[in-house]
Amino acid sequence: MKVGVIGTGVMGKNHVRVYSELRNVDDVYVFDLNESNMKKCEEYGAIACNSVENLLNIVEAVSICVPTKHHFTIARKAIEKNVHCLIEKPITLTVREGEKLLNLLKGKDIVVGVGHTERFNPIVSEIKKIIGEPFYVEIKRHNPTSIRITDTSVVEDLMIHDIDIIFNVLFDGNNKYDILAAGNCDVCQVTIVIGSSIASLSASRVALKKFRTIYVEDKNATIDGDLMTQEVYIYKNPKLSDRDRGGYAQENIIEKVLVNKVEPLKIELKTFIDCVVNGEEFPVTPEQALQNLKVCEEIKRYLR
Repeated sequence: MKVGVIGTGVMGKNHVRVYSELRNVDDVYVFDLNESNMKKCEEYGAIACNSVENLLNIVEAVSICVPTKHHFTIARKAIEKNVHCLIEKPITLTVREGEKLLNLLKGKDIVVGVGHTERFNPIVSEIKKIIGEPFYVEIKRHNPTSIRITDTSVVEDLMIHDIDIIFNVLFDGNNKYDILAAGNCDVCQVTIVIGSSIASLSASRVALKKFRTIYVEDKNATIDGDLMTQEVYIYKNPKLSDRDRGGYAQENIIEKVLVNKVEPLKIELKTFIDCVVNGEEFPVTPEQALQNLKVCEEIKRYLR
């Protein structure tokens, strides 16, 4: 299969690298207005194109890794050419653009997914297996300052990953919810009430320490995970305490979950190609991604 990557900055170059390693990908074609970015992809055997249109005339599937403000324009061109596409998150710059994009997909028999990469982090699926309905969830995603993102706030840049986990993994996306948030374009704290459960999200792109953690309190267990190291610990009450046996009381049992550590992006792109080959829906649908963006816009109303 011939695959393309439009936009070969930091994320786009990673897409090129991973595609070059996948079995079902024969050739990788790239386009970027910055020729030096395209040249850097030559180490992975990528073939440079002279325009978006030229690339879309060659490939069967494409990753769209351009700045968010161009997502709609480039995705529309791919959809009109009936090219399967994976759009980096967020799906579009605005909800209105996202709604237009979904209208373009009506009647189209192509695979279109959105790159919420954290959905493919192995500890996310492991935590989903462990929990029932969590009482409390806390996810923190803090990064040092980056010049990579300039056209979106920290909500669409970082927190959107965790919004996706909350609404599409840990809870039913159809549940009613209430939101309270505070912050600015670079730092944000959000509380989401879903039924009788509480989710607390924080994101920063001005931190001096990088960390991405998830903590869940459930009926039968407490789960503590690190999204970067892909380590998960489960805290459980022992069924029979040592006090019942005449000894001291053991507060809890700690188990370390064995996780097959993988690069989430590699799983995401392999899944995308497999969906194209088999004619299946990509796990992160445009509809889900649009709902994630709607939540982002709700949160942004609170920012200063």
